[in-house]
Amino acid sequence: MAKSQETFSKKEKEKKRQKKRKEKMERRLQRKLEKAERGPRSFEDMISYVDENGNIVDTPPDPSKKKIIKLEDIQLGATPIDHTPMDTIRKGEVKFFNEEKGYGFIIDLETKESVFVHVNNVLEPITQSNMVTFEVEMGPKGANAVRVSIVRQETKSASEKPTSEKADTKIDSGEEKKSI
Repeated sequence: MAKSQETFSKKEKEKKRQKKRKEKMERRLQRKLEKAERGPRSFEDMISYVDENGNIVDTPPDPSKKKIIKLEDIQLGATPIDHTPMDTIRKGEVKFFNEEKGYGFIIDLETKESVFVHVNNVLEPITQSNMVTFEVEMGPKGANAVRVSIVRQETKSASEKPTSEKADTKIDSGEEKKSI
């Protein structure tokens, strides 16, 4: 007689499969019993509502809180681009500028956006934290600042300038003394 082809591991695997089938049937019967105890569910019990805050609730919404929305106010997709022309000459502050490499970045004072600047587009030498005026052109990698120049501080008028101290200073044997 031939030996049985079933090995120990095959017998163990078969036992595990049988055990899983039995547990699955028991869970199924348990669910059926729980459902029978609850009784039949009505359609109203199955409905869920969304409240004004977007939460799912069992109670219907209050009709007094209903908002009327016009069809024109509903917007599908991205917001349309505003094509109002911006001021062509902008003001900003040089955030970073590397003279050796010849590039830097300017922070636009209105939009707070960072704009790339190259040394070829600079009209006069600039350094970090300078206030500058510039125009923006779109390049292949984004916005570029062109025609960059330093903002000149307004000089005070002659009436606002302080008088020179030399008129109030007396020279006494090589030392300066200020008159009071």
